[in-house]
Amino acid sequence: MSKAPSKKHDLDDLLRVMVRLRDPDTGCPWDVKQTFASIAPYTIEEAYEVADAVARHDIDGLKDELGDLLLQVVYHARMAQEQSEFAFADVVDAITRKMIRRHPHVFVDPSLKDEFLSNDLWERIKTEEKAERGQTRGSLLDDVPVGLPGLTRAVKLQKRAAKIGFDWPDLDPVLAKAEEEIAELKAAIVEGDDETSREHVAEELGDLLFVMANLARHLGVDPEAALRGANAKFVRRFASIETALADAGRKLEDSTLEEMDRLWDAAKESEKEKSENEKAEKKV
Repeated sequence: MSKAPSKKHDLDDLLRVMVRLRDPDTGCPWDVKQTFASIAPYTIEEAYEVADAVARHDIDGLKDELGDLLLQVVYHARMAQEQSEFAFADVVDAITRKMIRRHPHVFVDPSLKDEFLSNDLWERIKTEEKAERGQTRGSLLDDVPVGLPGLTRAVKLQKRAAKIGFDWPDLDPVLAKAEEEIAELKAAIVEGDDETSREHVAEELGDLLFVMANLARHLGVDPEAALRGANAKFVRRFASIETALADAGRKLEDSTLEEMDRLWDAAKESEKEKSENEKAEKKV
């Protein structure tokens, strides 16, 4: 006789698990001592893990990572409930109401579709919501989250400013600004090696990175995704160096920079040939 399949757990089960974990008497000591602040870094980390699974086209991994991210929402909601602030159901209610409210062209009046697509209806509704809550607007940039990754926040700040016309009209002045910032960084580097000089170098490097984010925005490229791709490429090619040396019975520590450079170039050329062959096969 085959064994009956076990019942799949649902959201209520997960909520009960969190209640048990946070029980001061019978729960897990580690979970019990956590706070919003201590859990927040894990929440950010899990969001990145979701993005990583998407980038790797790992559907099974995506399922697991989404579960980990959901756990973070449940965690925060449970701590809020313990403080009599709100519960998980309130989180669900709030986001459902928000999605309905911010998509009037879907849930209220289909004729608003063009306005939604062309006139930032979403942002206007957000502004109205804040006014209803008594939140007066300070700077246009006030609500761009500080905790975002640096490149992502730079793009969001630039997009926000661009909406009121504070933006370069095309790519050429952005490229010129990048060259200007590189020159300023070079000048800062030759100033010296005292603390003031290092701070100046850091400032100029930050300016250059900000311009790079702006360049990515004008090109329609996500700078975080582009950098993740470059990171993956570096890891892949470095692994080729390690493999080539290992096949020769050698270690990285035994190799010279010149040899590693040659192996790097070989890995680069191999990837280029592979890419060209794949493109050729697609055309056939």
